[in-house]
Amino acid sequence: MKKKSKTPFALRVIPAIFPWLEKLAQPLANRLFRFLFFTPIGYPTPEKETKSETFAKTFILSVGTMRIQCYQWGKGGKTILAVHGWAGRATQFRRFVKPLLAGGYQVVAFDGPAHGKSSGRSTNLNEFLDVIQALKKQFDIEAIVAHSFGGVASLYAIAEGLPVKTLITIASPTIADEIVNTYLRAIGGSAKTGNAFKDYILKRYGKPFEEYSSLQFIKRVPVNLNLLLVYDEDDQEVSMKHPEALLKLFPQARLFKTAGLGHTRILRDDSVIREVVTFIRLHSSES
Repeated sequence: MKKKSKTPFALRVIPAIFPWLEKLAQPLANRLFRFLFFTPIGYPTPEKETKSETFAKTFILSVGTMRIQCYQWGKGGKTILAVHGWAGRATQFRRFVKPLLAGGYQVVAFDGPAHGKSSGRSTNLNEFLDVIQALKKQFDIEAIVAHSFGGVASLYAIAEGLPVKTLITIASPTIADEIVNTYLRAIGGSAKTGNAFKDYILKRYGKPFEEYSSLQFIKRVPVNLNLLLVYDEDDQEVSMKHPEALLKLFPQARLFKTAGLGHTRILRDDSVIREVVTFIRLHSSES
């Protein structure tokens, strides 16, 4: 029996047609790229992740017009907020839950806008920021553990004044041009489409795309932020260029490197989980 592809249909078809669309109708290609950039593609939730919901308290958080699906594991104690990446889900952090509960923490997470069981079809960095800020009003957040795009959103929140002293980012992009280029490679797009996208961002939001990157946010966070960077040397989506660039601006951060895990399996690795929990406990004792 032929094995069914786990890659969503759109990601199998678009790379075949996008280069032709650029040649035949560049304005249409530009619009399609913007749509893809702000619209997360849904992936099936593995059964093991679904099981982690059974011992979580779930609740809906209303943020503006958004209805955000939230999860709470444990009760009382200091809160660890988990922020997933683009096209991810809160339950991707399931392997972190029991070790953190054993450390005396409770874990809170959410399906981002237009992700998982939350409302919406498209979203952006500002909406993730709004959710993180809303959760801070309900929980005394001790630390944030964030994956990929979630790391960008979390760093953005801290740069905007969120009073969280400890942040762990896992496989999180930092370089604006590399983020756009990763999308372009995934769909077979060219620099022409990338440049048009950056022009759109400048006109739409009044700031260049680079201003919405971790390399800019890191300049505005407290110098005493406890920051752990976790990256895999074989990650095909977020290379080691990203933490290296951030460390030049924030050398007091700690870098933990792995190999052979890639972009998502890194969230299920025992050595990564131990490092993250140890980092949180160490800095929790300092506060």
